[in-house]
Amino acid sequence: MSDANTVNVRKIVGGPATVISAKPVVLSAPGRGEDLQVRVSAPATGRDLPVVVFSHGFGWSMNGYAPLADFWAAQGFVVLQPTHLDSRSLGLPAEDPRTPRIWRFRVEDLTRVLDRLDALEASVPGLGGRVDRSRVAVAGHSWGAQTASTLLGARVLDSDGVPGEDMSDPRVKAGVLLAMAGLGDDLTPFASENFPFMRPSFATMTTPALLVAGDHDRSHLTTRGPDWFTDAYTHSPGSKSLLTLFGAEHSLGGISGYEVAETTDESPARVALIQQLTSAFLRSALHPEDTGWKTAVASLEEDPDPLGKLESK
Repeated sequence: MSDANTVNVRKIVGGPATVISAKPVVLSAPGRGEDLQVRVSAPATGRDLPVVVFSHGFGWSMNGYAPLADFWAAQGFVVLQPTHLDSRSLGLPAEDPRTPRIWRFRVEDLTRVLDRLDALEASVPGLGGRVDRSRVAVAGHSWGAQTASTLLGARVLDSDGVPGEDMSDPRVKAGVLLAMAGLGDDLTPFASENFPFMRPSFATMTTPALLVAGDHDRSHLTTRGPDWFTDAYTHSPGSKSLLTLFGAEHSLGGISGYEVAETTDESPARVALIQQLTSAFLRSALHPEDTGWKTAVASLEEDPDPLGKLESK
């Protein structure tokens, strides 16, 4: 059974917006070993609502990232959050035979969500007929960013440096990649041995995207510094923007949840900036006539004490 609840979230303008959420919406997933559980959040009113499919970071679930999911839904997006097999809520043991392929199952989870939009739309009372299937974006944090990037055109290199399967999805028109892992050339020995899929190629990641990186984000998976998290911007073609947040670490101020213990750089102001810029980017990317992104960019550039810097190509 789905459990529906209502959340009030304040919009940037226009007062409080009511968000309706349903979870878990269960999709059958033959060959996965577990049915796919999804949380669906949407504004209670409005039509032609664009879609954002969000991939969580390692160990998280559909219940995480409320600061983003609630905000985006309040801004008029239908937010779909699948729980991947690595979620702590599922307790998959390390020796499970699926473990080496979890990165592939993650990608398949996002594709399955898009394939089953009818069922997901029907899970929220009153949402039927209000979703715009032609305006779809993907987003993700950390491992979730790598997962989402494959639908934007990124590919995984094999041990010989040959790009693997193209798993891009033409239904996806834009992406938001938060704390996205970089190239595999400078992985630590531990990462090279345990995470062979962390060898991305961004050469064919042509879909427009906003990348967000923290200039204090240091990972034990690479021998490089925080610039590792900007590789997807540097090495991908097409329309891309990079928001570099000053002083931000891997949680980017606390996007994974309110008062989460693993947030080492808690900053409500930083999270608010991410909320506003990602929402403006997604809206303008999916509605080209929308000028919100240009306005948000100008506002950051004019800020006398900015929390980050933005560059685009």
